[in-house]
Amino acid sequence: MVFDARQRPLRSLRLSVTDRCNLRCGYCMPETNYTWLPRTDILSFEEIAHVLDAFLGVGVTKIRLTGGEPLLRRHLERLVAQIAARSRVADLALTTNGLLLDQQAAKLRAAGLHRITVSLDTLRRDRFRELTRHDGLADVLKGIEAARAHFQGLKIDSVVIRGVNDDEMPDLVEFGRQLGAEVRFIEYMDVGGATRWSVSDVVSRAEILQRLEAHYGCPEALPGQGAAPAARYRLPDGTVIGIISSTTEPFCADCDRSRLTADGMWLLCLYSSTWVDLRRALRDGMDDAALAALVEQTWIARTDAGAEAKRASNYRGGVIPVETLRSNPHLEMHTRGG
Repeated sequence: MVFDARQRPLRSLRLSVTDRCNLRCGYCMPETNYTWLPRTDILSFEEIAHVLDAFLGVGVTKIRLTGGEPLLRRHLERLVAQIAARSRVADLALTTNGLLLDQQAAKLRAAGLHRITVSLDTLRRDRFRELTRHDGLADVLKGIEAARAHFQGLKIDSVVIRGVNDDEMPDLVEFGRQLGAEVRFIEYMDVGGATRWSVSDVVSRAEILQRLEAHYGCPEALPGQGAAPAARYRLPDGTVIGIISSTTEPFCADCDRSRLTADGMWLLCLYSSTWVDLRRALRDGMDDAALAALVEQTWIARTDAGAEAKRASNYRGGVIPVETLRSNPHLEMHTRGG
């Protein structure tokens, strides 16, 4: 296990397999047009597996496949099988918007995927259409049912935005309870792509708890799960929910995760404005030992605490201009894997 300058281990890797998405959620992709990564730059499954071995060699044990929307990557089950076959992988998960999950859940499970998280911000068809610019709620619900049939420990992630969907928190809790899924509420974050973010739109963890208490009674805080991003609570009826509070109560001090984009750029923090080009190292013929050494030495020097820095800033509205995002798509949330 390798540790950074703040004694945080490198344990988790969020692995983006595509920057493309089939939804246009307002908190992530609110614009009309986007600059996509060149297809020739996208890592092949073999290249991903090669890079992954370098991370596994220095202590990574948890992999999460992301996008964009990862189920848009053709034959994703082949990559899942390659990763699942590696004995050092203790946890292999995937985050999806669920649109294509009904078609793929069974073969992903057969390939060796351990867990699935579905992003779902509303249970109302008209609101879903307005939030995502796609009339796909029925498909997502079918996908969730398919995931439920093949996977245990299903999670549902919901970004909470004031005046948009914050009135649905109890409905989402009940939906999750009926499915046996854990709902995790996520504070609206001011990261790349959130060009319409405003601090006034953020519903904080404290407020989420207050609202749930008003509806259910006092939530009980559960013991921490190490570097897991969600603080977990048990409601009086026994239902467990999570809250990811990157905006108001960052968890940088325990963060053990980094991100690899679909074209091989390695980000040490979700808020990073710089990255390490592992694609070039790979395609220039860097051998396994040298690649692992590069990962190790880069992590050892890591001091990143982007969410803490954002919270400490006097100007919380520093949203990246659209022109900058178009000229540098690696700043986009949908490119860096959320």
